Amino acid sequence: MSAVIWLLISLPLGAGAVLGVTGTRCNRLAPALGVAVAVATLGVAVAAAVTRPQSSAPLFAGMRAGLAVDGLSAFMVVTVAAVTTAVLAFAAGEFGPDENRGRLFGLMLVFSGAMLVTVTATTLPLLLMAWEVMGATSWALIGYWWRRPERVRAADTAFLTTRTADLGLYLAAGAAVAGGAGSLDLRALPDAPSPWLHVITGGVVVAALGKSAQLPFSFWLSRAMQGPSPVSALLHSATMVAAGAYLLLRLHPLLAATGWAGPLVAWTGAVTALFLGVVAVAQRDLKQLLAASTSSQLGFMVLAAGSGGIAAGTTQLVAHAATKSGLFLAAGAWLTALGTKHLPALRGAARTYRLLGTAFTVGALTLAGLPPLSLWAAKDEVLASAYAESTGLYAVGLAAAAVAAVYSIKALWYVTQPLPDDPEAGYDTERDGTRRTARTTPAPLLVLTFAAAVLGVLALPGPASWLKRLVGAPDEPSPKPWEVGLSAGVAFAAAGLAWWWASRPAPVPRPAVRWARGWLHLERAAHTVVVRPVLRLARALAVFDDRVVDGAVRQVARGGLATARIAGRVDDGIDAAVRQTARGGLAGARLAGRADDGGIDAAVDAVAAGARGLGRAARRPQTGLLHQYYAQAALGFAVLVLIVLLVR
Repeated sequence: MSAVIWLLISLPLGAGAVLGVTGTRCNRLAPALGVAVAVATLGVAVAAAVTRPQSSAPLFAGMRAGLAVDGLSAFMVVTVAAVTTAVLAFAAGEFGPDENRGRLFGLMLVFSGAMLVTVTATTLPLLLMAWEVMGATSWALIGYWWRRPERVRAADTAFLTTRTADLGLYLAAGAAVAGGAGSLDLRALPDAPSPWLHVITGGVVVAALGKSAQLPFSFWLSRAMQGPSPVSALLHSATMVAAGAYLLLRLHPLLAATGWAGPLVAWTGAVTALFLGVVAVAQRDLKQLLAASTSSQLGFMVLAAGSGGIAAGTTQLVAHAATKSGLFLAAGAWLTALGTKHLPALRGAARTYRLLGTAFTVGALTLAGLPPLSLWAAKDEVLASAYAESTGLYAVGLAAAAVAAVYSIKALWYVTQPLPDDPEAGYDTERDGTRRTARTTPAPLLVLTFAAAVLGVLALPGPASWLKRLVGAPDEPSPKPWEVGLSAGVAFAAAGLAWWWASRPAPVPRPAVRWARGWLHLERAAHTVVVRPVLRLARALAVFDDRVVDGAVRQVARGGLATARIAGRVDDGIDAAVRQTARGGLAGARLAGRADDGGIDAAVDAVAAGARGLGRAARRPQTGLLHQYYAQAALGFAVLVLIVLLVR
């Protein structure tokens, strides 16, 4: 069985890497290959959800890479694979041969594979690796049109924001090791001793909130809308943003072990659902509205994770994935056809493109939480968990559900209005529209729309009890009849009010509208609180480095040069002395030479000359005549006698 789970992750990762590397060289085949791999992955995901395989392999000393499909991850692997298949099928007709389709489809498959590893990982090191791959590929996908600087800046903002929050996972891993959880198994994290338990929990919470675009990190999701529409549908429905909420659902025992993390997470989700819902209401750009609504809807999942509603959060996650991916694809199809995503310019778009209009209508009504569609039932499950935790949480969640109805009906009102007298005047504001939809658009859109409508069956009493047992939360509360009726009434009332008020100016001060339309100015606040101080600190450190550190090095160098110059001068003096000594030596040598030539050599020459003279003189008596020798001997004897006589 372990082969199934390895095939589940290796199929999209391997095929995606090959497609991404080949790029334009397989442009014609890339869409077909990408869809085929996605379909195969979906088949393997269904098999994994049924058989529940698990496996592990050595990773580091004392640590293993663990993978497993349990009740919670079974839902996720099927959801991720299904949404990936639908999005890739849609993208096959949206990108022409002049685009780098190999890179696009390859990156989306790698991203999907990383998400599958994330939801099946049972150890923190493997989770971290998949988390990093997911972040890197999301950056590349958001900045897919990298020749446009504004899109690259948007990708950078999204990446750096989530990357900053991701550091929490590294903090959690370090604290787990320090606390004695050497294996870093996710199930062992709640058993870590204090204070490491609180550090681990804090790191996990920060990373999850950042990835799921919860307050105060929500603004990155606005910038991420610069990416292609299929990328938005994939990343911001069932995968990247859902990863944080899934992690909190998976690690609910860790939240519960601290006492403070559960309420903090629950209130963060509730406040995000409400405030980002208000942001969505203020938007006049369809993709920005859907992005803000994504952050808001994820707030319900985070609320469920914090209040112990594991099954409720899972139902909300799956229903939202189908609903939001379908809405993003519809918005992308209109953007391709009409060249705009500005809501006033999309008046009558649902009437012009009836299939798109039908799918968008069902998706918008589902997003509004109207019964009997899926998100209505899912929200009731979430609100039941919130009510069991706190009445205040329930009230904020119910208010957020009312706001969800308002922004959903607002979008629906615009696209279903009659066409204006000159609709072409508002088109082609972002690109030249084709005035048609691709042949690959209807099938995935209809499948997602159908799923969005019927997935609420998971909240019915029978399926809900089965789901709670499946995810290990059999005692999770269910909504009471009055809660179901109240939420339905609030949703219908808010939807009716939104439809009636849609054509009228909002009775809200303009500064408040600008504040909401600017995503609560969170990005500006981040620049003020984080970016600018960090840049100032960096500049100050650069100045310190230039003037103090480098300055000290330069002063040492100058001192070395000065010392070298002094040493050079001393050396020059020594050389001068040596040269003077040498000159003196030369003069002495000359004098010695003269003395030698005129004295010693002269004396030697004189001695030699004398010796030669004596030799010549001594040779003269040597005549060879005997009588001369007698005469000389007699003379010598006479002289000797004379000397003796005189000396005596």
